[in-house]
Amino acid sequence: MSYCLNPSCPHPRNPDNIDVCGACGSPLLMRDRYKGMRALGQGGFGTTFLAVDTGLPGQPPCVIKQLRPSSNDPNVFEMAKELFEREAETLGRIGNHPQVPRLLDYFEYNKDFYLVQEFVSGHNLQQEVKRNGPISEAGARQFLQEILPMLQYIHGQRVIHRDIKPANLIRRDQDKKLVLIDFGAVKNQVSGGTASNGNDQTALTSFAIGTPGFAPPEQMALRPVYASDIYAVGVTCIYLLTAKSPKDLDYNPKTGEMVWQKYVSVSDSFARVLTKMLEVSVRHRYQSAEEVLRDLDMEPYLQDLARGLAAQPNSPTGIDPLPSSGRDRSMAKNTGSSATQRLAMAIREKRRARQNLIDNSGIQGYTSPPTRGGGASSQGSKASRKAKLDTDAVLSGYLKGRRDFAQQNLSLLDLQEADLSGGIFHQAKLLKTNLQGANLTNTNFGRANLTQSNLRDAKLGRAYLSYANLEGADLRGADLSYASLSYANLKGANLCGANLSNAKVTEEQLALAKTNWATVLPSGKRGFW
Repeated sequence: MSYCLNPSCPHPRNPDNIDVCGACGSPLLMRDRYKGMRALGQGGFGTTFLAVDTGLPGQPPCVIKQLRPSSNDPNVFEMAKELFEREAETLGRIGNHPQVPRLLDYFEYNKDFYLVQEFVSGHNLQQEVKRNGPISEAGARQFLQEILPMLQYIHGQRVIHRDIKPANLIRRDQDKKLVLIDFGAVKNQVSGGTASNGNDQTALTSFAIGTPGFAPPEQMALRPVYASDIYAVGVTCIYLLTAKSPKDLDYNPKTGEMVWQKYVSVSDSFARVLTKMLEVSVRHRYQSAEEVLRDLDMEPYLQDLARGLAAQPNSPTGIDPLPSSGRDRSMAKNTGSSATQRLAMAIREKRRARQNLIDNSGIQGYTSPPTRGGGASSQGSKASRKAKLDTDAVLSGYLKGRRDFAQQNLSLLDLQEADLSGGIFHQAKLLKTNLQGANLTNTNFGRANLTQSNLRDAKLGRAYLSYANLEGADLRGADLSYASLSYANLKGANLCGANLSNAKVTEEQLALAKTNWATVLPSGKRGFW
């Protein structure tokens, strides 16, 4: 079936074996190259088509966006043309990022304007939520960890997207990465200034652009800033957690703030991050993607920092009262200084790693930084001084509602077939720990040391294992579907028969592990890597 790309054609569908549309007589090959297959969508400024490029070997699919405003108002046409040209210019400039569609062509044809870009096969996040329901806090964290570096890159090119929403984020079938589409609303002429001096890093535009509910007040008031995209990402996160669109949520009549807390169950620290992303006042909102990432990365350290600032070694309660002597003040000062230094070191390490990721992602994709200490940082080594929990303490604590086991030393424990789903084991030591058959779904093992641990047949679906050390771990038959293994050390890990479908893991990582014909690869296919 061929599809006529003439916008005035009354019956655009045609059989494959003809070269001219039977309804309007237009050539079915635009510019003797692009063959329409079907319409993908229609908006106020034109229509989007799926087509194939017959001028290339294999006739790869592509997307053709046609400019044809529904209004005859000349002002609307000029605005649409400006946005259309801006999208082409922006895609040409930033489309070398692996999570942004590439611009393939841009031309005028029969007095209409056309833009050809890479076709991204997959489902958008709106479709995913409608099919699978809301995601967990771990899934929301993983979403932010993936989209925010992409947003940081785009903002680094002085571009504001202005229409971030679930429908514009496609999970690519090829590698399950998120791809940000629809740059028709971008603002790429950003003037200097900060939110604090009134310039708001923007210039006035003639029309409010964006999706109501996802666009913040300053954007609808014609003053978009980089932080406007942060707000839209925050609203998208709420949608993923609740499966409710902004129009289905309540708003505080006095402040205009979205009322979302009653619909979700997330940790207090994560709620604080979301609240700051969704600040109505742009002055009090995160100003950059880097700020959000820093707070997300530092959350596991904040409780330790607070303890370091407050704890007194000789206090039987573990709570340090106000110092009453010079010696006490000195001890408190030294303890606080140590905790602050640990936090500063962690921030610097994260910044270096993330900057390397941003610098390298534009051309070659993400490259894994070298694994240091198997994913356990200096904070982990100092945290190991804590009293070691035994098996009964972990299991009884979990049954009583405890979920945070971050930085704990749980090495050599027998937790076989335990239900620890949704637990937080960030930077925990789990050397040679027996977790065979355990339910670890949506569990956070970020930077944990799982060297030679027994995870055979464990349920690790959607688990967060970024930067974890899994060297020599037994993962035979484990379910790792949709798990995040970014930068994890898999040297010598046994993945025979493991299910890695849709997992975030690279070829380089899997090349260090053991796989066999029964291993389900991220692509969904079985076999050796």
